[in-house]
Amino acid sequence: MYRKDFNDRSPLRVFEKSIHGGLGRGNIGLAVGRHGVGKTAFLVGVALDDLMRGSKVLHVALDQSVEKVREYYDEIFMDLSRTAGFEDVGREHLEMERNRNIHTYINHSFSVARLREAIDFLKTYAHFSPDALIIDGFDFETAAPETVAELREVARENNAEMWMASITHRDAKRDARGVPETLVRFGDTISVIVNLAHEGRAVQIRLLKDHDNPQVSDSSIALNPTTMLLMQE
Repeated sequence: MYRKDFNDRSPLRVFEKSIHGGLGRGNIGLAVGRHGVGKTAFLVGVALDDLMRGSKVLHVALDQSVEKVREYYDEIFMDLSRTAGFEDVGREHLEMERNRNIHTYINHSFSVARLREAIDFLKTYAHFSPDALIIDGFDFETAAPETVAELREVARENNAEMWMASITHRDAKRDARGVPETLVRFGDTISVIVNLAHEGRAVQIRLLKDHDNPQVSDSSIALNPTTMLLMQE
């Protein structure tokens, strides 16, 4: 698989058309779904999509070690290389490593202030300015709207897209669009929301929120549960 082939099969290509150009820098995108559906894999897929286009990604994990996150990237990357066949696996992997930085905050040590400090450190001492911020493990159920608003400010300050994930439960109440009520209170702080759910042997992804557009596309696409790329016919 050439880089273009990989990017063409990314679910983001479909949703960029559905959400009028994509998430956009300075905005928060959120993947929601039940435990075990593949939200982390989706976030890694988003990151890999950016990395394969030469963008820099900062992956922030709130409940996993750096080693565990790196193993997750390597596992998905190698699955991609086996099933699709990159021309030069070693070169592509090295490029991914160069453009990605991983920070972890375990034992509830994460804060917006600490995230800002980490980004400033990377810019000053590593000459690393992220184009995309991936935050995995954030607890939206207990988070204050003000905290999420601060995270959006971080995205805007760095002119970066921010993708996050949230767990939903089987009996979760939802609004008319299908957005879990636990997320409604964040209002327009979250620009885009996509729902992930198992359907047969695929992971079905559906758009729930499209910026401030009242008419949300009913696009629904099937992803390979291993690579989180569009299923091939």
